[in-house]
Amino acid sequence: MPAFFRHPPLLFAALSWLAGCAVSEPSPVPTAAPAVLPQKVWQPEGPPRAVILAVHGMNDHKGAFAMFGQFAAARGIRVLAYDQRGFGENADRGSWPGAERLAADLRDRLAAERRRFPGLPVYVLGESMGAAVTILAFSGTEEAAAMPDGVVLSAPAVWGGPALNPFYRLGLWIMARLFPDMELTGETLGRRASDNIEMLRALARDPLFVKRTKLRVVEGVVELMGAAVRRAETLRPPTLLLVGRRDEIVPPGVQLAFAARIGAPCTLLLYPEGWHMLLRDLQRRRVWEDVLAWIEGLEPPSGLARPCREARAVEAALF
Repeated sequence: MPAFFRHPPLLFAALSWLAGCAVSEPSPVPTAAPAVLPQKVWQPEGPPRAVILAVHGMNDHKGAFAMFGQFAAARGIRVLAYDQRGFGENADRGSWPGAERLAADLRDRLAAERRRFPGLPVYVLGESMGAAVTILAFSGTEEAAAMPDGVVLSAPAVWGGPALNPFYRLGLWIMARLFPDMELTGETLGRRASDNIEMLRALARDPLFVKRTKLRVVEGVVELMGAAVRRAETLRPPTLLLVGRRDEIVPPGVQLAFAARIGAPCTLLLYPEGWHMLLRDLQRRRVWEDVLAWIEGLEPPSGLARPCREARAVEAALF
């Protein structure tokens, strides 16, 4: 029996925080009023200078942005994070609502922040799976009014298409149909998402962080990843792409190959000591300062910025 079927977590090793290839097209979005989703706001003492709408990764929740939210609010930036359907404090926690539904929820929240703060720049910050949702939400549309002023993609979950072994794709498709409710974890696979061990231990104790994920949810995230990969060329808002050279969840080379395909004006920041959870790594303040500088139209102070069109040259030099 192939190793995948003896040990399903071999595939899930990199999917315990995300999933990464296309197996089918996303389902149409059902007609529904905007959802009331749990949210957290970090508000400056005075009027905000800008708004950042933050979208968490797979199995995570709005609390992922607590440290960054406090940092940004102290510098006059409002940060709003919410629990995506199927995660966090939502009643449907552990289910998969569909990639297009998640993208529609994000567009709804962007519109709400635009109404609340007319005239203020609004940016979207997506982490891992949240970055894939961001790509899906703001690509392939001609409605300029529905676009944020820019998007920040942190360690985007874009391990899809030809970048992933076709055997794994087929194996996941078969397993999801035979055992849709099988629960997987990545606990014994030796993969680390960050060098911030104290933070990782806190996540292990966090009751809102999903520890066991059903195969049907993994397959749903897989569809999202594939859709994000296919939409790279049609991503429209100005983009800041953050990549950690030591990322053990989404291979850095995969992220760099994706960067080279982005159609929007795009800036790449590759952090030599960065891991997957860049906003919570030990070097997180460096990342925070770069993000805030970029949304203010300044040169990121790390000095690591370069055009995304150079990503393939970076990939060739590093890998």
